[in-house]
Amino acid sequence: MIEPAPSYRQVLRLPAVSQLLLAACWARLAGRTFALAIVFHALQRFDSPALAGWIAFTSMLPGMVVSPIAGALLDRFGAARIILIDLVASAVLLAALVVLDVARVATPAAVLVLVGLYSLTSPLSSAGIRTLIPRLVPVEARDRANALDTSINALVGVLGPVLAGLLFGFAGGAVTMAVIAALYSVAALSLLPLIRRPEDGRAGAPGRLMHDALAGLRYVLRHGALRGLAVSYALYMAGKGVLLIAVPVLVAREMATQAATDSLVGLLWAASGIAGSVGALGAGSARTLGREHWMIVAGTLGTAVACWPVGAVWGLYGLAAGLLLVGFMQGPIDVGTLTLRQRVTDPAWLGRSLAVSMSLNLCGLPIGAALGGWLASNAAHLLLPVAAATAVLSAIAAARLPVSGHAVGTSTGMR
Repeated sequence: MIEPAPSYRQVLRLPAVSQLLLAACWARLAGRTFALAIVFHALQRFDSPALAGWIAFTSMLPGMVVSPIAGALLDRFGAARIILIDLVASAVLLAALVVLDVARVATPAAVLVLVGLYSLTSPLSSAGIRTLIPRLVPVEARDRANALDTSINALVGVLGPVLAGLLFGFAGGAVTMAVIAALYSVAALSLLPLIRRPEDGRAGAPGRLMHDALAGLRYVLRHGALRGLAVSYALYMAGKGVLLIAVPVLVAREMATQAATDSLVGLLWAASGIAGSVGALGAGSARTLGREHWMIVAGTLGTAVACWPVGAVWGLYGLAAGLLLVGFMQGPIDVGTLTLRQRVTDPAWLGRSLAVSMSLNLCGLPIGAALGGWLASNAAHLLLPVAAATAVLSAIAAARLPVSGHAVGTSTGMR
């Protein structure tokens, strides 16, 4: 039987939870700032929406491809140490991008190579953080812990676009990328207390790493609920990828200068992040266990309405209202997805399963970004309707998730 859920304050007092969430906050702030800044960089340096879409695509896809290996590393060597590798690598690669930018030799090929390398290690922290959460909290606290995690993710979505927009608009690309590299460094330092804790990693023969990685991929693909979540969330993220390109393109039509465009885009995404934090905390308080997929359905349908007609009809005011609703709906979508994924996954497969399933869930984002770049150049009037259509398809997939036969897992206790 599931015990009464602890309060948010009690969850934060659990051993190592606060340290993990602090490191996650800095790392995600860096990542969210980079996601928008790299689009600004491509538009400013190369004046090509299509290339901006492909650079955004490259900044995400390689990590998704290698996610099974990332999951095997998490299960084998322990999540905290593996997360640290990603944070340090990200800081170094962005410092290299700063050097190229200052030297005026940042060609499209060089930028694509650096953002591709940046992407390769990204599953180590994105999956690692969410692998540690269910290992640090009991079952009855997971929806609250996931709500805190999602709320922090939404809040850094406020600061990330603000940093990207204001820094890029008034200080330029080199300063922006240097700040992001510094944020990754701070995240690495914040993670050090967890490095000292006993690790859950298991020893294994080096030659079996690929075997473990492929086993994790097979586990997810053969698991009906995880496979269905991958389809639903990938469709949802495809719409978010379209919006990543659509918002700066649509705002630029209404603004007089590039600096004003960059700043307004940052503020719009910031407002969306605030709404997302509110939505996540509300979803966590609602107790999602056992009915997660209906929360996902409601959130994705609300997202579709937010994109079209709300975001498309009333100019910048409609776009602002639509992004607020998109942000609010992301809260229940993410809390429902995280809780359901943890509930139906065998604890022995947690690292591999999360790395693979999260990458599959997110694979729609780079595809949507590339599609958004093409639409921006060839059929900009379809940007928001296409984003809405992907959200409707996501809701249909979520409604069909086979989750009724899965029991809630047992508590792992405090470690």
